[in-house]
Amino acid sequence: MSTDKKIGIIAGGGKYPFLIAKEAMVKGYEVCVCAVAGECDPDISGIVKRLAWVKLGELGKLIKFFKSENVRDVFFAGNITKPSLFSGRVKPDFEMLKVAFRLKDRKDMTLLESVAHRLEEKGMRFVDPLPFMGDSLPGAGILTKRKPLGREREDIEFGWPVAKELARLDIGQTIVVKEKAVLAVESIEGTDETIRRGGRLGSGDVVVVKAARPRQDMRFDVPAVGINTIRVMKESGAKVLAFEAGKTIFIDKADVVQEADKAGITIIGR
Repeated sequence: MSTDKKIGIIAGGGKYPFLIAKEAMVKGYEVCVCAVAGECDPDISGIVKRLAWVKLGELGKLIKFFKSENVRDVFFAGNITKPSLFSGRVKPDFEMLKVAFRLKDRKDMTLLESVAHRLEEKGMRFVDPLPFMGDSLPGAGILTKRKPLGREREDIEFGWPVAKELARLDIGQTIVVKEKAVLAVESIEGTDETIRRGGRLGSGDVVVVKAARPRQDMRFDVPAVGINTIRVMKESGAKVLAFEAGKTIFIDKADVVQEADKAGITIIGR
């Protein structure tokens, strides 16, 4: 990372951009945020001074903003709702078209790496966010009061290689399992809808398994868990969340664990 104490954040949805921005400011960095309209929470304007809004596809505007702020080090933070990419409302500018012409497919990592490569050509670089993560990457072990039952542990072990293969193929990061049967596999609809579908098909008491790619690049599309994940699990009757230790971001970890304890849900790092 450069020593000029300035970073840029490309901010999508959720609390992850807030976590990164706040941690960076605590460490004395000047934070410049390029927020994706319709994805990033407008409240981001209340915590950063240097802010620009861009629509999906406005890569040229993003580059111009970061260049004007003399930003060299950049993070991706937050999610982009995948159906938005296929809605027909995305109007790519000239810079984004340059990226699109290079794409071999439209997988998440292909797109993210292609955008990163274009920004690197413009003098910026994507850096590892770990120095700004605090205690948000928990290790192995049980985080909650409730421990998994024997059959739930069996479902975790059954589902783990399936979730890892799903992540390796860059399809999704989450599966829902019950009695050694895969009930739901994450695709473009995202984690929450996958949990809802699996809970409905399994009539509750299901196990959610969330895994990172085999060679997860911590700069891009890292698995994440937030308080809403637990609320969706409670609504769906899911009893266990198994996540990949050291490679899964917990947004407001203490609140997530507290919510899980209130709901009688197990969270376990594998």
